[in-house]
Amino acid sequence: MKITVFGGSGFLGSHICDKLSEAGHAVTIVDVQPSPWLRPDQRMLTGSILDEALVGEAVAGADVVFNYAGIADIGEANNRPVDTARLNVLGNVMALEACRKADVKRYVFASSLYVYGKSGGFYRCSKQACEIYIENYQAMHGLPYTILRYGSLYGPRADARNAIHRFVQQALSTGSITYYGAPTALREYVHVDDASTATVMVLEPEFANQNIIISGNQPMRVGDLFKMIGEMLGRELTINYQNDPNSGHYQITPYAFMPKVGRKLVPPLTVDLGQGILRVMEAVHRDAHPELQSEGGYLVATDD
Repeated sequence: MKITVFGGSGFLGSHICDKLSEAGHAVTIVDVQPSPWLRPDQRMLTGSILDEALVGEAVAGADVVFNYAGIADIGEANNRPVDTARLNVLGNVMALEACRKADVKRYVFASSLYVYGKSGGFYRCSKQACEIYIENYQAMHGLPYTILRYGSLYGPRADARNAIHRFVQQALSTGSITYYGAPTALREYVHVDDASTATVMVLEPEFANQNIIISGNQPMRVGDLFKMIGEMLGRELTINYQNDPNSGHYQITPYAFMPKVGRKLVPPLTVDLGQGILRVMEAVHRDAHPELQSEGGYLVATDD
C-alpha cells in the first residue's frame, strides 16, 4: 500500500516508518525536519502539517495516512497551549479534510491513554478534540479510522523529553534523578519497537473504526524503576521527588470513569524492560563519549 506518515521524522513515527517499509509498503514521510533515519526506499516531504498545499500533495494517492505530528510532550503542551491547539487540533483537521478529498481508505491517529482521564493538561485536551473530529469525519463522510492510544514509550531515537531517556541521562551524568511525582506512580512502559510492531498490525481490516490501546505488559512503580536503574549502574542514586500535583501527569492510572472504552493490543514479542533500559544506557553513554568506539560489546578508547 501507499502510506503517508505525518510526523515520521520523530521518535515513534520514525520507527513506524521503518516497520511499514520492512512490510513492503511505499512510505512517504512528512515532517518539519528531514528524517535522520530516512531509508532509500522512502520519500521525504519537508514542511508543516498546517501547509494545506503540502498536506494535499502528501495525501494524494495514499491508501492509508498516519498522523503522528504535533506536540507530544505534556510539559511542552502546557507551556504552549496555543501552539498545541494549532498543531495538534487544526493540523489534525487539515489532514482529515485532505484525506476526505483524496478518498483515503484509513486514517490512523496517534492518541494517548490520557484521553481516558482528567490528567494530561492541554495535551489531553488536544487529543480528546482530535478523537472527536476523527469520529465525526467517519460518521459524516465515511472516512475509516483507527485511533491508537499509546502508553509510556521508551527506546532508541528518544530525546530528553522522553521519561526513561531523561532518567538514564540524569543518572549517568549526575548520579541523581528528578521526578515530578511520587515513587508510587505506576506506569506500563512499552518499548518503541514493540509499539511500532503493534501499530503495523492495526492495518488489518478488523481494526477499522476502532480505538486501540498500545501499552506494555510490565507494570512498574516509578520508585522501583529508579532502583532498577541504580542497580544496573552499580551506584546509589539520589532521587528528588517533586510531588507536583500540577504537572499534568497521572499517578496510579490515567483512567477516570468515561463511557467509551478501547481494545488493548499487546504485540506477541516484547522487549524486556530491563534489557530495554540497558540499551538506553548504552545509547546515552555512547552519545556522552563520542571518543569511544564499540568493540566486542565494550566501549573502548582508540589509540591516536
